[in-house]
Amino acid sequence: MNEYTDKYHMDFVPGTVNLTLSQLDTEALNENPDSTLKTTKDGIILHPQPTNSPNDPLNWSTWTKIAQFSIILFITGFTAATSNDAGSIQDSMNEIYDISYDSMNTGAGVLFAAIGLSTVLLGPCSSLYGRKITYFICILLGLCGAAWFGAAKDTTDTIWSQLFVGASEGCAEAQVQLSLSDMYYSHQLGVVLTGYILATSVGTYLGPLIAGFIVEYAGFRWVGWCAVIISGVLLGVLILFQYETMFDRAAYFGNISYGKKQKISTIDEKKNDGNGMVDVSSQEELDDDELDDEHVGGVGDVGDLGANEPKKSYYENIKMITLAPSVIGTGFKQYIKILVLQLRVFSFPPVLLSGLLWGLQDAFLTFYLTTEDDNYYDPPWSYSDTGVALMNLPCVIGALIGCLYAGYFSDRFVIWLSHKNGGIQEAEYRLWFLFPAAIISPVGMLLFGLGTYNVWSWKVTYTVGLGFIGFGFATSGDIAMGYLMDAYPEMVLEGMIGVAFINNMIGCIFTFTCSMIIDALGTKKTYIMLAIIDFGTFLFIIPFLLYGKEMRKWTKSRYIEFVELRDGMKQ
Repeated sequence: MNEYTDKYHMDFVPGTVNLTLSQLDTEALNENPDSTLKTTKDGIILHPQPTNSPNDPLNWSTWTKIAQFSIILFITGFTAATSNDAGSIQDSMNEIYDISYDSMNTGAGVLFAAIGLSTVLLGPCSSLYGRKITYFICILLGLCGAAWFGAAKDTTDTIWSQLFVGASEGCAEAQVQLSLSDMYYSHQLGVVLTGYILATSVGTYLGPLIAGFIVEYAGFRWVGWCAVIISGVLLGVLILFQYETMFDRAAYFGNISYGKKQKISTIDEKKNDGNGMVDVSSQEELDDDELDDEHVGGVGDVGDLGANEPKKSYYENIKMITLAPSVIGTGFKQYIKILVLQLRVFSFPPVLLSGLLWGLQDAFLTFYLTTEDDNYYDPPWSYSDTGVALMNLPCVIGALIGCLYAGYFSDRFVIWLSHKNGGIQEAEYRLWFLFPAAIISPVGMLLFGLGTYNVWSWKVTYTVGLGFIGFGFATSGDIAMGYLMDAYPEMVLEGMIGVAFINNMIGCIFTFTCSMIIDALGTKKTYIMLAIIDFGTFLFIIPFLLYGKEMRKWTKSRYIEFVELRDGMKQ
């Protein structure tokens, strides 16, 4: 079992874990009755292993987790909604202030760029200063952007307000997944990611719907002012009720010995170079009899420190800033170094695959929302603002089904397949669930695009078409993120930052070119092209199913080096 728990073991492969107890594991544990390996009652090994500390987020009560999960999901849905509601006021802004549709598309491009860049810039903050401060910063920026958007009177206002609105969603692109991985075990990630993707889907699709009602019954400016009010209330909730989930798990476990000789990282304060860097390359090989009790263990042995640790008070839990251990000064130099280090994530193939799968869904979103705005207000459809907004309901229904399919059922499938594989889970197991989406999503593109062009019945055109697209949207996001988190469990934040950057840069590019593509090719050819791209992208999962483990073996040394450098910078 050593090769699944010790990343310095010669046979260790990131993303290959001993998920369930096999007969061999059970015999090993029986030979070592003092082992503290923790499992569920069904024999699923807990990854990561929880400490005995009452302050470990993994040990929080069910109600505490539900409360924190709810806050995070609301932030996710709300920022997704505010990032997609600008289209609802385009007609009003064009009619009253003569602001062109091209200018508003430019604003959407700026929004995507802001989301990607803010995610990258916030990454080191959550590692050094805690997760909570990043949520607060983003919602505060969103409040400013919503106020500017509500008061917009010219092209400059329309475009640059979206810079702040986009930055507000930065916390929902990577910080949320990190917070979820702080609170939940790896075998639960499929289900909790379902909540995240569902919140994203509801915000993405119902945001324009709600904004359409606001425009029709209260006036277009109230789209911005309602967001200001909600942001203000949300800031109060964050201050008073959001707990910090950052937890220094390594401080409780120390190093664990598994063989005759072990590589032990010899990190101490004396090796600090004074600039926030710690020399983590110094390694010693020590015989077992040279190790003290803190480092010695057997199969599944983990530290039990923290059992007598006092539980944090309410005021300690809601602190706005929680410094990582041994942050030097303001941590600015460490921030810069971690920011630069993050660029390495783009050399990991699973990051590229996840970014592409999730990013193209954002690109497709731009196309079908633009098609709705360009076609459905005019004959033969002649829909009102509310009618166009209601077209997004099939997307929500499809996304709900996709989330259930890709979340709960994929978790059960992974556990079942791991049992058949002697208890060993491979990260690529989740990718099998993308094959149905590879058919359903492109078919949805064709039904919506060709149905709009040929004026087919609304039942087929957008009830079925957009429902299929929503299914693909949710399934792609859920599986892509779950796969990446399984592949590199100690690189969740940085991996998601890479995905968010790729995702939003793709969205930015297609937003700027969407209208030009539709004008040049027409609706029919555009959606045939999108369906081909959609199907072709899903085919990328095949080489990962065949060679994914080899790719993870190939990146093992870079993965370990990345984790050591990052953690060294935080010391």
